[in-house]
Amino acid sequence: MGGTGTATSMVSTTPSAAFALLTDIDRLPEWNKVIVKVVEVPEELRPGAEWVVRLRAIGNSWASRSTVQEYDPHRGVFSYRSCTDDGNPSYALWRWALEPAEDGTRVTVGWDLHPETFWRRALLVRIRSRQLRREVPASIDSLARLLRPAAV
Repeated sequence: MGGTGTATSMVSTTPSAAFALLTDIDRLPEWNKVIVKVVEVPEELRPGAEWVVRLRAIGNSWASRSTVQEYDPHRGVFSYRSCTDDGNPSYALWRWALEPAEDGTRVTVGWDLHPETFWRRALLVRIRSRQLRREVPASIDSLARLLRPAAV
């Protein structure tokens, strides 16, 4: 009933540099075009920490609250649960994995949508799943551009 997917791409930097940018909550809007504003930032990223961003997709804007499930810079794993900040029980699970590769870092993002209400199950999950298949690779590409060394 939900929507799942993965996207993988290469970035030309170290896993630690990629992980640092990926987990810098204040900088999320720089590389994720769906995030229009960071509303709340945790003092420290650790399991259980939460942050809130304002998203724009499907012609709407809403607050999304995310809760860290796993934060492991040594293994390059960052996962969290996100949901609208309006009490709707629907949610998404996100998992980022960064692995050293010959030309930099292999970034793999996985998502698993859990629509819990009628309209989200019947319609919105299909629309959002199609959008994510384009948006997530574009976000990784934007992240990669920010991580490229500046030309001298």
